[in-house]
Amino acid sequence: MQLREDVIMAPEDPRRSRVTLLDVARQANVSRATASLVIRKSPLVGAETRQRVEDAIVALGYIYNMGAARLRAERSHTVGVIVPNLTNPFFAELLGGIEHAIDTAGMVVILANSGDLLTRQAAVIRRMREHGVDGLILCPAADTEEALPAQIGAWGLPAVQVLRQVTANADYAGADYAAGMRQAVDYLASLGHTDIAFAVHGPVHSAYHERVEGFREAMTARALQEDMIIRVPDQLGQIADATRLLFEQPRPATAVICFNDVIAHGVAAGLYDRGLTVGRDFSLVGFDDVTDAEAMRPRLTSVSTAPARIGENAARMLLERIANPGLPARRNVSATYLHIRQSCGPAPHFVT
Repeated sequence: MQLREDVIMAPEDPRRSRVTLLDVARQANVSRATASLVIRKSPLVGAETRQRVEDAIVALGYIYNMGAARLRAERSHTVGVIVPNLTNPFFAELLGGIEHAIDTAGMVVILANSGDLLTRQAAVIRRMREHGVDGLILCPAADTEEALPAQIGAWGLPAVQVLRQVTANADYAGADYAAGMRQAVDYLASLGHTDIAFAVHGPVHSAYHERVEGFREAMTARALQEDMIIRVPDQLGQIADATRLLFEQPRPATAVICFNDVIAHGVAAGLYDRGLTVGRDFSLVGFDDVTDAEAMRPRLTSVSTAPARIGENAARMLLERIANPGLPARRNVSATYLHIRQSCGPAPHFVT
């Protein structure tokens, strides 16, 4: 028999073939948590379920790692999430993405609202530490010091910045806000709009700067006036009255891009009060594209930042950071896209 010498079979990586508790759970058709209870001899599991899990352990050859179990016992299996505003539906979608990834890892989320206040943020972080969370996902309050992530790390608490970034020396998950602004400006310009406003509100932070600068750069690239930036009230009920600012400019706006979909809903109400029809008399673009965009009539054109995806990215980065604290700082910036619906139309006197 002639032997072939040009094929070398690499030995199987034992780490790839190691049976995990998740493998056992899938084999027994139970959750990982239930399989864990069986391993720990918990009386909470019924006899039939216990037998299925034990049969799966035998069939797969699962070995319980006592050393790893002792290390896990020192963890709380909880993750702290701190956001600045629970009334904006964007954060509900963000949290959904976080919870999906954290739940898959067999952990639980503890949620807190900083109210975008530094004092409250500090108090909430302290309480998270007191509860022994294994890691922290933080959307930093406005004016958060650049040193905060390093301080959190010095406490031995893995952390990820989400949506807003105060330092490049810590993990961050967000979206390409500037690209989203370019997409919105380019679309309105394609409809003949030249007098485009940007409606903003709320505190100033990194996401604010990125959106404002993205708007200015996109307008300048098209040789359009880039300083029609109007500030509206933070309260949704007061935004409608502020819509008048769009028409008090030296050249009244024919279209507006809003800092988020909350502002867009308020502006839509203000345009309605003035007897204007969105999409026909005036063009309106939101930002973030939360589920409420489909509920508005006409349906809102909005820049999608996919908050659930950002949440999942942040959670996975945190889980990786917990498992390997020595990783270098990473940055995960998701692409945006413009979801075109019905709230934009040609500029007055624009002929295609």
